[in-house]
Amino acid sequence: MAVPADLTILDISGKFTMNKTLTDPRTDTILSLQGVGWLKRKAINYGTVTLAVKHFKDDEGVEHINIDQTITGGIPGTSEVRTLWWKEKENEDHVFGFVIGKSRRVKASELDIPFLTQGWTEDTLEHGLVQSYVESDTPKSGIVWIANQTWGIETINDERRYVRHVKFTGPKGEDIEAKLVYDYPPAPLLDIDVHLAGKRIIAPIESNIIKATRPFTSVWLFVILAAAYIISFAFFSRAQSFITPAQSFIGCTSTYWLANNGCGQDGQACGPFDNSSFDFRCPAQCENVILQNPRTVGNEQIAFKPLLVGGGDDNRTYRGDTFICAAAIQAGVISNDKGGCGTLQLAGNFTDFIPFTSHGLTSLGFPTIFPISFRFLQSSHLSHCDDLRDEALVFNVLVTSSLFILLRPKSIVLYWCLVGIGFWHVALFSQPQGPPPKLDIAFGTFLPVLFSCLLYLSGFWVGILNNLTFDKLPLSRLTASDVNKRSGAVTTLVVILVIITVLTVNQIRVIRKTGWLPHYAGWYIAGGLVTLVLAFLPGLSLRLHHYILPMIIIPGTAFPTRLSAIYQGLLLGLFLNGTAAFGFDSILQTADDLRQDAPLGSDLPVWLTNSTTYNSTIPFANQTILWEALSEGWDGFALLVDDVQRYAGSALNYSLASLNASIPHFFRLAYTSNGAAGDFTMAATLWPNGTWVDPLPGPS
Repeated sequence: MAVPADLTILDISGKFTMNKTLTDPRTDTILSLQGVGWLKRKAINYGTVTLAVKHFKDDEGVEHINIDQTITGGIPGTSEVRTLWWKEKENEDHVFGFVIGKSRRVKASELDIPFLTQGWTEDTLEHGLVQSYVESDTPKSGIVWIANQTWGIETINDERRYVRHVKFTGPKGEDIEAKLVYDYPPAPLLDIDVHLAGKRIIAPIESNIIKATRPFTSVWLFVILAAAYIISFAFFSRAQSFITPAQSFIGCTSTYWLANNGCGQDGQACGPFDNSSFDFRCPAQCENVILQNPRTVGNEQIAFKPLLVGGGDDNRTYRGDTFICAAAIQAGVISNDKGGCGTLQLAGNFTDFIPFTSHGLTSLGFPTIFPISFRFLQSSHLSHCDDLRDEALVFNVLVTSSLFILLRPKSIVLYWCLVGIGFWHVALFSQPQGPPPKLDIAFGTFLPVLFSCLLYLSGFWVGILNNLTFDKLPLSRLTASDVNKRSGAVTTLVVILVIITVLTVNQIRVIRKTGWLPHYAGWYIAGGLVTLVLAFLPGLSLRLHHYILPMIIIPGTAFPTRLSAIYQGLLLGLFLNGTAAFGFDSILQTADDLRQDAPLGSDLPVWLTNSTTYNSTIPFANQTILWEALSEGWDGFALLVDDVQRYAGSALNYSLASLNASIPHFFRLAYTSNGAAGDFTMAATLWPNGTWVDPLPGPS
């Protein structure tokens, strides 16, 4: 970007980034002739070179220009210490070796090299150019070269730019004239400089804040506050997770019953069914935790909602497979915002679970019997029950804001501060891997993470709190099955793709202006080809987890624009959320890995009993339901009666003699192989009046 209109060669203090597009490409040749090694040249050529310039006069009125160069990633470049008094000074530079240099302010008319005097703005010619004359210290370096430079402001493409004209003479008399052109960072976002009604209004809010907070940028103050933060955060985490007994913590999907035949014959694997109470603590935001795949309850299916069955009777009785925490929210035992503690009592067999709506949650009904149910008691013996994630969020947002606004450490320090704060916020508060947080797993993930202001933080915390931001979208995973099965997923995907396309095109425009587009394009094309090969590996599915995408995209945001700052913060937040909450999942996964609890796609048994063949005139106790013989590859059947496995074996019928004729019953059937069940059919329903309703097609 152009320098401000009021910036002149009299004071070039600030930060400048070399513009690779506008800069003469022969800089690599110059570096080579100066004896700079291949590795260093490539680091300079491929990195973004930034100059931090401090321009001032000392007490005697002598002008000084001190410049620290850094390359992308915080790699130190050369340091330039210029005293504008035209006296030779010897120096040993880690890039250029032993050199002798001198600098001064000079009028263009005093120089006899046209290239060094032409092209400058009028104010630069008026104030005088800065001339830097540097040559190799040949007796010490063993090489001969001269770099005669003038610095000033030049208009390039209708923009005022800080430019260096370099007249270089090589060891064999090589003569190279090159321009080094630099970008100036955008004006501070909060500084106001506008013209209204013919008047200029200037309010340098951000600049004044920076000046006023300069005393807080002390390194020692940063060290003290960093130690205080770690101690404070440790106590915060203790209050959140390590005072309440660990065995009382349950997750948002905790239940007493597993899906389909997961509890075994007659549900015995999930006993005891009654005469037991449990003090529990739920995390916050459990009403947002939903079923990602359809779950069958009787003859109904529920998906993309918390699993709630019953609760509408006077005693608030819930079926055993209900999400306990969601039920506690619905029953008013705890709050969604703060979580909380409660006590439940197992009630054993219960018939006719009544649906109801309360606290924004609606439960399903189940009009028949189920072997396990629970109710909430009035009080709990647990303490320290409130979930402190909101308070932790406020605390960490204030801390990260202070890092940008008050403390302002070096970029590399700031980056690692954000990595640490973001990772541990996810691991201990917003999305811990299990209640209470598993510190051994968190530390095991944090070490690989370590090695692998306003604008930045806005994206950063959106990414960190992915469970409250992007997870709200009706799009869980980028797989065809997920996109097709959820309402609104296709529209969401299209909108996201349009937004990403627009942002990508704009970022490509930025990269092209800096001259880095061929370099980035080459790497991304190579990466795309590798990804294409991985996508076609047999038996595996390519899964770009949300921690992988930031690793791919972040390099393309390494440019000093406001949008790039937002992108970097968002992507870093997503990376930390993915690794802290879920670990480093593989980029290649099998179909079983992706299926979760969705249907397998296996063969389905065929009912012989149907609405035509069922004879309601036969006494209920004498009724038998029938199904067809085994298909090839299967060795048995599993029958769910009212969502409980009541039969497993190779028989082709089941007697209804043990069932209650006065209530409805639901039947689902699956093939088994070596005891493992395939997909169950949808539910066939037998009503008390003798009406048999055939199951819908497809698996349940």
